[in-house]
Amino acid sequence: MAMGRASSRDPWVVDSWLRCLNDYRLDPSRACEAYILPERDLRTHRQQSEDLIAIARSGLEALYTQIAAQNYVLLLGDRSGVAVEFLGDPDFARPLRKAGLYLGAEWSEPRAGTCAIGACVATGEALTIHQTDHFDVTHTPLSCTAAPIYDTRGDLAAVLDISLLSSPIEKASQNLALHLVRASVRRIELANLMAQTRNEWVLRFSRSPEFLDVDPEAAISLDGSGRILGMTHGGAQILARAAGIDWRQPDRIVGQPLGSFFDMELSDLEALTRQRPTRDRLVVARDGRRLFAHAIEPQKPRRRVPASPSIPAALRSLGRGDAQVMTLQAKAAKLARTSLPILIQGETGTGKEFLARAVHEASGLSGAFVAVNCAAIPESLIEAELFGHAPGAFTGAAPRGRRGLVEEADGGTLFLDEIGDMALLLQARLLRVIAEGEVTPVGAARPKRVSVRVLSASHRDLAARVREGALREDLFYRLCGATLTLPPLRERADFDWIVDRLLGAQARLSPAARDRLRGHPWPGNLRELSNALSVGAALCEDGMIGPDDLPETVGPVRPVDAKVAELRAMLDACQGNVSETARRLGVDRTTVHRQMRRFGLTPRH
Repeated sequence: MAMGRASSRDPWVVDSWLRCLNDYRLDPSRACEAYILPERDLRTHRQQSEDLIAIARSGLEALYTQIAAQNYVLLLGDRSGVAVEFLGDPDFARPLRKAGLYLGAEWSEPRAGTCAIGACVATGEALTIHQTDHFDVTHTPLSCTAAPIYDTRGDLAAVLDISLLSSPIEKASQNLALHLVRASVRRIELANLMAQTRNEWVLRFSRSPEFLDVDPEAAISLDGSGRILGMTHGGAQILARAAGIDWRQPDRIVGQPLGSFFDMELSDLEALTRQRPTRDRLVVARDGRRLFAHAIEPQKPRRRVPASPSIPAALRSLGRGDAQVMTLQAKAAKLARTSLPILIQGETGTGKEFLARAVHEASGLSGAFVAVNCAAIPESLIEAELFGHAPGAFTGAAPRGRRGLVEEADGGTLFLDEIGDMALLLQARLLRVIAEGEVTPVGAARPKRVSVRVLSASHRDLAARVREGALREDLFYRLCGATLTLPPLRERADFDWIVDRLLGAQARLSPAARDRLRGHPWPGNLRELSNALSVGAALCEDGMIGPDDLPETVGPVRPVDAKVAELRAMLDACQGNVSETARRLGVDRTTVHRQMRRFGLTPRH
């Protein structure tokens, strides 16, 4: 962009170019490739934006259905300018990634120069950066339109962007795109405010009484004393204008009484509920502006219950007393009620399907839990198994056709076990099911709408599978909206509880047999332990399992095991100081405590 043509540019484009030249010292003549964050860094950014992604997901998917046919790509950037969510045609993954219109791309101004996400972060305004508006010459074919998403405290939280690899010459062609991102952002902010508001008043505004109750333009929340607690960006603008202050200073708005902005008090809100016609719910701001308002009463607080029952029963049954498992239970309980896809990681036999079923039971979904072992179904059959087939679609097909497992899970949960072993050919089709909510049976002409919660699991390092080219990167990030990791049995402090739960009423366990179980490394985890106990119960006499009743593969009793002797000796040398023992052994304190519990050791000092 020649500075002599600056007058023909939008002012935010000129300002952005000046920042790139003067503040970031970027060279407009030097072409720079789009930068995609490493997987580990991207995962950190996604985890930090996890709650917002979950709330925004349905709005993002609704927007994408409106723009996909015009070849748009949708990006959700965090406040650092990193794309933490991506919706685009998987068939164009390669050119989109090269252009930076992809998951993990960094679009901050210091990195990418003048661009829609970066300029939106810098200005806090919705805008379009069209073709040669871009600072970097590698981005000049693009046309990008973005709008900011603000949190309930008035701070920038994210940026919603829709972009084209190429577009009509005129910048005005993107006016509709600008309108769409603004409307979507408004609804996402409203959903976020409502999600965070339970026991407070909410006041929603519209210039039209007809749309007040169905599609409000702005909203605020109020605490019990009538002070501003939260707001959408539109709400912040209404309040700032009413008080004659700058909306970019939210600290001057949040915490102030409602009467500072409107000619009313908290007690007046009951007259603005649905009990009155919308045309009668008129309020007057301090600047004289008249708006229609809808007041939503606080939800009645629920009776307080002890903390433990907040974990659903199915999740409580995963373990008891192990710190890692307790953290897992709490995290799973929060995620269960969301629509986020969850990736369950853990060694073979740690109970990944059991955890997936527990999450499903805690989700409140009315549909079925359908499990698919991606490694067990032959590659020649898995497509028909997953997606079903039309009548006569292939030799041996059912005459009336058949519903696939995805359709069987409609309204419920689809659990994809060993997802790292799914054939590449099917991964693109699965990606479409997840992204578009449609499944096309083999041989069928039309897709069917499905609504499924996707849980997946693998004992493999899926990030490594992506690097090897065995797993699509876009599918990987679609599946791991959140990650739950099951610890191996050898690390669990609730080993005895697990033994007793698996054994049940089958038999009793002698102390010597229990010692033998404790001394085994359990490479097969819970599955191996369950089998060993079943063998012991079948072979024992008088219902008492002795050490000789256990399988020969289970390690022998090791009263003077070298590891135990080493730990005991080090504890004695350190006079029972666990921290010093851990330092000398080169391990964490929690590891020492875990081993002490496992081997029944106590410090002698």
